[in-house]
Amino acid sequence: MSAASPPNSRKLYFRLLSYVRPYWRVLAAGLFATSLAAATEPLFPALLKPLLDRGFATDSAYSPLMVAGMIVGIFLIRGILGFLASYAMSWVQNRVITDFRQALFNKLLQLPTRYFDQHSSSTLISKVTFDVANIASASTSVGTVLIRDSLTLVGLLAWLFYLNWMLTVITLLVAPAISVFTRIFAKRLRQMSRAAQHGMAEMTETLQEGIGCQKIIKVFGGEQQEEDRFTRVNHALRGFAMRQGVAAAATTPVIHLISSIAVGIVVYIAMRQSQAGDTTVGSFVSFITAMLMLLAPIKHLANINAPLQTGLAAAESIFRALDEPPEVDHGTIILPPVSGHLQIENVRLRYPGSDHDALDGLTLDIAPGQTVALVGTSGGGKTTLANLIPRFYNPTSGRILLDGHDLQDVTLASLRAQIALVSQDIVLFNDTVTANIAYGAARTASRQEIESAAAGAHALEFIQALPEGFDTQIGENGSRLSGGQRQRLAIARAILKNAPILILDEATSALDNESERQVQAALDTLMRNRTTLVIAHRLSTIERADRIIVLQQGKIVESGTHRELMDREGIYAQLHRLQFSERSPA
Repeated sequence: MSAASPPNSRKLYFRLLSYVRPYWRVLAAGLFATSLAAATEPLFPALLKPLLDRGFATDSAYSPLMVAGMIVGIFLIRGILGFLASYAMSWVQNRVITDFRQALFNKLLQLPTRYFDQHSSSTLISKVTFDVANIASASTSVGTVLIRDSLTLVGLLAWLFYLNWMLTVITLLVAPAISVFTRIFAKRLRQMSRAAQHGMAEMTETLQEGIGCQKIIKVFGGEQQEEDRFTRVNHALRGFAMRQGVAAAATTPVIHLISSIAVGIVVYIAMRQSQAGDTTVGSFVSFITAMLMLLAPIKHLANINAPLQTGLAAAESIFRALDEPPEVDHGTIILPPVSGHLQIENVRLRYPGSDHDALDGLTLDIAPGQTVALVGTSGGGKTTLANLIPRFYNPTSGRILLDGHDLQDVTLASLRAQIALVSQDIVLFNDTVTANIAYGAARTASRQEIESAAAGAHALEFIQALPEGFDTQIGENGSRLSGGQRQRLAIARAILKNAPILILDEATSALDNESERQVQAALDTLMRNRTTLVIAHRLSTIERADRIIVLQQGKIVESGTHRELMDREGIYAQLHRLQFSERSPA
């Protein structure tokens, strides 16, 4: 669904209702209670007619106690039925919210890396939180109001027709005018709801950055800049909400004004009929009461326009995400444990919207157990090449083979089971140390295996010094740990996975000299007999690699050992001397 051609509202709403279908029994019970409650609405004005016509006579068959009891009974029944209906609708609504959020989160886990490159995390978070909440009222509450108040309207109109058909027809003449105004306001409400969704996503992004970047904000004195940025977003969101509120608020008084004109005409005609003796006092009061009672359901039906349009706008946003194609996985081969022989054959990759290839006809053969380091200036294609191995991206042309199998022919799950990744962008979860090391497929690892992996990453000592050891909660992305500690936990996670292929993207970048020495020793042991792809900017960490590949503009410009490349006096030698001259004291 594109924003340029929004989906048909009817189709959108019926698709929305498909998420309610699993709970149709509870929904049906709620609607049945709603229907019964609506059916009791005409009872009160119906009671007024005989009460006023004969109830006050001395020989009346209606005793005061019976009339009082009937009035209390009507409202007691309506109260019980109303409670049951509200409870059932609330139960269904919360189940629908839960299902939508689960479906969206599951979808996010299935989407390709490219999708996250093109959509900010704040937009996706806003869909799961803000948009889903707006959908709920459209999927259940709107339907409840529609059925309850429509039935109430029908019941009251039936009583009105019974009392005086001519006055009732006059009352119905206002319906077309109400319909026109409702349609006008509906379009405005949908537009403002879409704008409010974008505004909420922008506010979430501003909040995320204001919280996550608070150290940079403080050091660089960015408080006023961020305050101004949030003020702009906050006031824009207020503006959308106010325009939405104006459209919603104007609906009721306009409809009431149109309805009051009809009431005025009816009262005038009814009084003339009463004066002419064509109607009784009881009939007149009963008619006016029933007619005034029509205003409540008419108001409710008019007011459902706002949540309905808000919900439909949210539904567009959510279904657009749910309809995104998942990560492509046409592979049928389930890889057994591999030796790690990688063959990269004439691989090209161009990112969408780019006018040049990130990888330009790259060919490389990596033997099992070999350590290959990728070096070069920023933008040369090092990370792009590493991202092709676990198929975060797929080549535009060419192919990559693992133990003779084209990566496109193997299942993603079996491919990624062969790979461990340690990135310079350390990713940890707000959980215990144990859960972060024994993550994913390794979550059933024994405590001994976890401790062994931590020891291999030189992390055991600091973990045991934590307040609760391996059971310590480490905070959002390991915020309660130092940079070096966080990196060592990530390395321990890779050690525990024990995969035949390792991808190390600046794996020691966050470490101090002593931690780097310890972790480098652990990595040397870990890399033994494993195919390892190392992305390095600090060239001192890859001098012992079996082969060093120098990339520039997506092409291999040099290849060899550290010694061979230094003797060649080429690009690698220049980069190496430049780094060491920068690190040497003046």
